[in-house]
Amino acid sequence: MTNTQPSSIMLPVMEHFYTLQGEGYHQGRAAYFIRLGGCDVGCVWCDVKDSWDADKHEKLEVESLKLKVGETQAGIVVVTGGEPLMHNLDELTTVLREAGLKTHIETSGAHPLSGTWDWICLSPKKFKAPLEDIIPLAHELKIVIFNRSDLGWAEKYAARVAPTCKLYLQPEWDKAEKITPVIVEYIKGNPKWTLSLQVHKYIHVP
Repeated sequence: MTNTQPSSIMLPVMEHFYTLQGEGYHQGRAAYFIRLGGCDVGCVWCDVKDSWDADKHEKLEVESLKLKVGETQAGIVVVTGGEPLMHNLDELTTVLREAGLKTHIETSGAHPLSGTWDWICLSPKKFKAPLEDIIPLAHELKIVIFNRSDLGWAEKYAARVAPTCKLYLQPEWDKAEKITPVIVEYIKGNPKWTLSLQVHKYIHVP
């Protein structure tokens, strides 16, 4: 007998909103963002530290999230955090994909992969390394550059992702004025990389 009961899976959601993707390969495209609460990576320069404690955030059913997305013209849903893979995302992506939506995730890769994804943006952090089995699955590698030494660290991951993976260097926002020229010169000498800017912060959208 087929179970027709609605989903009871609930996830801690810090915020969800329709905007433009501000970073990386899909920059400028309309997307619905679901920012999940909970993170144990602990980046000192994190700009969403309020997301770290999952218990601080309202738990929403995945069906209600799908309905919220459906109120917009979004064709892409980006699941981010916090660290979204602290939660099992199988049902969320199933529900979204059944609604005809593309599923994207932005993750440090520090927890096992769950969910079915059209696009995986891996942004590894020094504070908690990504799991080995996630690295070759990344469609996009986005390294946040805080110090010049991070460039060498970025190369170690560039050597481990799939040959088709898109490579991005992104200045840490608070140090962007100083570190962006360093990144520009580095990319000129290493053109496999592309500059990623947090455009949403420049145009003042979420």
